[in-house]
Amino acid sequence: MNRTAPQPIQQNPDIRFLGRMLGDVIRAYGGEKLFRQTEYIRAASVDRHRGVGGQVDTGLEALNLDDTVAFVRGFMLFSLLANLAEDRQSHTQDGSATLSEAVARLQAEGIGAEKVGELLGQSLIVPVLTAHPTEVRRKSMIDHKNRIAALMRLRDAGQDVTDAGDRVEDAIQRQIALLWQTRPLRREKLVVADEIENARAYMEEVFLVALPKLYARWEHELGHRPPSFLRLGSWIGGDRDGNPFVNAQTLDHALTRGAGTALKHYLDSVHSLGAEISISSELAHVPQAVLDLADASGDAAPSRVDEPYRRALSGIYARLCATYAQLVGEAPPRPSRLSGQPYASPESFRRDLVTIASALASEGQGALSSGGALGRLIRAVETFGFHLATLDLRQNSDVHERVVAELLREAGVAPAYLEMDEAARVALLSQELSHNRPLGGAATALDEEASGELAIVHAAAHALETFGHGAITTYIISKTTSLSDLLEVYVLLKEAGLYRIESDGTPVAPIMVVPLFETIGDLEAAPDIMAAFFALPAMKALAHARGHQEVMIGYSDSNKDGGYLTSTWGLNQASLALAPVFEASGVTMQLFHGRGGAVGRGGGSAFGAIQAQPRGTVNGRIRITEQGEVIAAKYGTVDNAVANLETIASATLLASLEPDPVAAADAARFSAAMDELSATAFAAYRGLVYETQGFTTFFRQMTPISEIATLKIGSRPSSRKANDRIEDLRAIPWVFSWAQARVMLPGWFGAGQALAAFEDKGLLKAMAQSWPFFQTILANMEMVLAKSDMEIAAHYATLVEDQALSKQLFGAIQSGWNAAHDGLLEATAQSALLEASPALNNSIRLRMPYIEPLNHLQIELMKRHRAGEDDPRIAEGIQLTINAIATALRNSG
Repeated sequence: MNRTAPQPIQQNPDIRFLGRMLGDVIRAYGGEKLFRQTEYIRAASVDRHRGVGGQVDTGLEALNLDDTVAFVRGFMLFSLLANLAEDRQSHTQDGSATLSEAVARLQAEGIGAEKVGELLGQSLIVPVLTAHPTEVRRKSMIDHKNRIAALMRLRDAGQDVTDAGDRVEDAIQRQIALLWQTRPLRREKLVVADEIENARAYMEEVFLVALPKLYARWEHELGHRPPSFLRLGSWIGGDRDGNPFVNAQTLDHALTRGAGTALKHYLDSVHSLGAEISISSELAHVPQAVLDLADASGDAAPSRVDEPYRRALSGIYARLCATYAQLVGEAPPRPSRLSGQPYASPESFRRDLVTIASALASEGQGALSSGGALGRLIRAVETFGFHLATLDLRQNSDVHERVVAELLREAGVAPAYLEMDEAARVALLSQELSHNRPLGGAATALDEEASGELAIVHAAAHALETFGHGAITTYIISKTTSLSDLLEVYVLLKEAGLYRIESDGTPVAPIMVVPLFETIGDLEAAPDIMAAFFALPAMKALAHARGHQEVMIGYSDSNKDGGYLTSTWGLNQASLALAPVFEASGVTMQLFHGRGGAVGRGGGSAFGAIQAQPRGTVNGRIRITEQGEVIAAKYGTVDNAVANLETIASATLLASLEPDPVAAADAARFSAAMDELSATAFAAYRGLVYETQGFTTFFRQMTPISEIATLKIGSRPSSRKANDRIEDLRAIPWVFSWAQARVMLPGWFGAGQALAAFEDKGLLKAMAQSWPFFQTILANMEMVLAKSDMEIAAHYATLVEDQALSKQLFGAIQSGWNAAHDGLLEATAQSALLEASPALNNSIRLRMPYIEPLNHLQIELMKRHRAGEDDPRIAEGIQLTINAIATALRNSG
């Protein structure tokens, strides 16, 4: 029961083609019986969803355990291939624009190129990859999918044969056959090193290629060379919040692997340039700067005596090899026969490249300009440095509090720090930050937790010295609730020399401490905390010297705390309330949006989300987390990465410069309406989730939360503490489990009660028609409602042992769903869900017949597993259904 628009399904021809090939593979490798069973179940499910033939035999009861496992794999692979087919379509179905289209849009509104250039000159846009465990597929599966995508591009171009001489269709079928025979589930739990390696592969294969390619196009379209404002960040190896397996060693490993990847890319590029730039000094004038580089290279080969560019590049290559050996700790894959001194910094390497580029551009009226491979290499060095991706540090404020308390106690400064009130703590910490004397020393005896945390900051100091200032720039504090939370981290940084007072009294800190406000209460307190932060002279001086201060706002935990509507409004209001605090302090605000893939964790259209940010809160600077299945979906191939990176950039540009589409008078009444809607939604959500007795038991028995915990998809525990409390459960399994049960509760519950209780329905319609923020709320909620199914969810509710409790709570959920569905349709003037979004409607409805049988199988297998049946095929089948349903639903974690 998702009541989407009833139009006939328009099947993508690529889906038909790939689906037919998958059927052939199932018949060839699984046998005729499995093929016929799969086809019967598929056809029966499609008929049921089309309303054909009344009560339809599903065919599921005929499956034995072996058949079940094989059937689930087939349906999972269909969804995987359907995703591939859809990803090949236009990336602009969400209304997003390219950068040149955004510039044209601004020019039409009277905002000229000078203003755009000024903004880009001070912009910073960073997608930040995290290891949050929502990607259920093994990378081997994703790699096969990407190979099929590349072959499909050859097919699009009318190519019948690959470069290797294989027929394209045969090569596609071969990859699908490999997919069929590739184990989809991980046998071993991921460790941090695995997560680092998975992310590094994306950085090497996709980002190192995509970003320079994108910049080259922008340079051509804009008519000038924009600065490198779009960069790459990562949490993987530095995010310790709730993950005891991240430590100083993983930090060093992440940065060393990143450095090796970046430097290998540069070495390959310089080697290729050496082969290409064959200019002879006998036939061309060569500027002195290049001759100097050539003479310093040590390359005295007679065959290159008249080829100064090649000799110069040989010297650059030798220096890069020495840099690789120094940073990575091993010889490069292709060593140089020359010797050279390591580069002191990426900037010094870049200067040598620019010397060559400038020389090429200065001759022949610029025919050999600085574009091409050399231009892309220079851009890559600017963007990735020697570190590849800037690595953030993150830890929970409770840990900092305990570590600082122990340091103060051991130093004899404050034996009872934990008993102090906030004012006393701030005074004490400010005093400690007024001088350079550390609290600890080599002989200080600390417990394991404190020693580990101090090892991290010392490792960070070493990383900055080794890999450059871009390696680590940010230290994020989870669960920030007070000013002392920020000061405690600066005290810890001081222990490693990462905070110090100069001789003139000026504070210096190469790493910025960033508060993360997560719960509804934290978001409301954020402006006061930041005002108090800037009121401290040392903190204000740090922010002014840096030019900006970052604040992170968390979508996942605020949603789990207060529900979808209240979370989204709270984030908006916190952003708005922070802006004047920063303005009064003369500091540029940089917001870091902690978004997940699912709507309940801030997911949905990135373009729409950025566009919906309050005016005056973006200003060209934004960081956004990218995690789990979103990384593969958005950045699995170079083409997808280019499209999605450009979407973020163009949305940021428009959100920074476009005038507010809502008039001031309307903004005031819209805001008042949202206050009322949020209050009603908050009460409904908290009333169900936190104030209804038995809800935790109901949730844990109705959904596959315990079964999800068996998936080996991440290195950190699913709960912050060893208990069953929802407050301590991480947001990912909370959202993921509701998606599997087809309830999607975190994406809509509370909104229906709020829309129903709001009296001025005309105002709601006006908000839905003209306010981008409210439009985004409704669009995301509409997608989630369309993916949910209360009829299937009712079957999951039968898993609850106390059926009286189940009927009571599921009845409340169903009532809330109906209210959300009806209220959304009334506000948007539609007769069915997604009526105004036919492409998305078609995409979701295409998948529904493939998801429903998986849900029914999952329920049956869970019943058997929970009853004590220990056949390993049951556990495998449950994990496969989780994998398959997540693949089909896409942004479900």
